[in-house]
Amino acid sequence: MTNLDRFRPWFWAATAYNAVWGAIAGLFPNAMFAWLGLPPPHEPWLFQCIGMIVGVYALGYALVALDPVRYGVFAWLGIIGKALGPIGFLLGALQGQIPWRFGWINVTNDLIWLPAFCLFAYRHYKAGYLLKV
Repeated sequence: MTNLDRFRPWFWAATAYNAVWGAIAGLFPNAMFAWLGLPPPHEPWLFQCIGMIVGVYALGYALVALDPVRYGVFAWLGIIGKALGPIGFLLGALQGQIPWRFGWINVTNDLIWLPAFCLFAYRHYKAGYLLKV
């Protein structure tokens, strides 16, 4: 047992969240827009593609939950996605291309997960597991 095992519940939760969110976005691409009171996208298939990507992240998080030492590198990929999502949103919102209320998606998809993922990644790196397979 390692000090990384305490992060397993976070990664199981991220697995479930990403699987559900990805499925909703993929199957019902207009649902989140309606929930936010926004007009549906002109190209719903683009949002479905985002749902597919989010759903694939669920597989990576499940692997981390199963074996944090061996698959911990997937958390690093998650951090990159969870950092770039809000950055992309901010750039789009500041340019007036995305409504500010769309940012709520970043809160639930990215920002709430970042502290635990970053702490896990730091401990994973400090333990010397990053480049071990």
